[in-house]
Amino acid sequence: MTKTTMFAGPFGEIAVHESEGVGRPIVLIHGNSCSARAFSRQLEGPLGASHRLIAIDLMGHGRSADASDPAAYLLSGHARSLIALLTARGIEDSILVGWSLGGHVLLEAAPDLARARGLVIFGTPPIGFPPAMDKAFLPNPAMQAGFIPEITPEMAEAYVAAFFAPGFADVPPFFIEDVLRTDGVARAQVGASINPALTRDEVEVAAALKVPLAVLHGAREQLVNGAYFGSLKLPTLWRGAAQVVAEAGHAPQWERPDEFDALLRAFAADCGS
Repeated sequence: MTKTTMFAGPFGEIAVHESEGVGRPIVLIHGNSCSARAFSRQLEGPLGASHRLIAIDLMGHGRSADASDPAAYLLSGHARSLIALLTARGIEDSILVGWSLGGHVLLEAAPDLARARGLVIFGTPPIGFPPAMDKAFLPNPAMQAGFIPEITPEMAEAYVAAFFAPGFADVPPFFIEDVLRTDGVARAQVGASINPALTRDEVEVAAALKVPLAVLHGAREQLVNGAYFGSLKLPTLWRGAAQVVAEAGHAPQWERPDEFDALLRAFAADCGS
């Protein structure tokens, strides 16, 4: 059974969902226009029973409040909320896992996460300045829905379909519900964050990391170009390469939970947890 509490963050209330497991926390941060429900198979499955998983709903997403200050939705704002939560709960030494937008939040926060034991990103190509968007991402028109305030149900369906490998059928309705629930201002601010005056250079952040970094990648991604990771300087890269999850797309935690969970268990063990 997952327990949900609310945390009074710097921009408003954040929903925090915790599994029954024990030990060093593994903190899970979801993607753009999603929620902690994207990690249901971890929170409510064997991994959550054995490990203390903590998944948050970013501001303007899921069960968290919508922010009155648009700055809350910049990468720096989400990072500030995350750091405040880790500090208040005394879990700064967690392993931190970011999916898609969640990974970008982690990279923004990384220089201020001195006690973190390790970072995991997936669906998250580190972006530098000038941003090499054409190299980091695959051309997919559905992705535009993640950057605009108002979207239709049809756009939400196409956006969610792009999360998964072509032909994947086991997509629960809540993914679309979460997209339509998300504060549209939050989506618009994702694009606004791609600005060197507002956001850290993620390529430089990744190159300067002192803690282990695991990069996971779905072999059948429709959004992120896996070859891009090979062009980056990643001195602390776990196992020396991106770990590819066969048959998965952008959401391996849902599509291939056994393989995904095995990688998280191994990384946690290598980080001393």
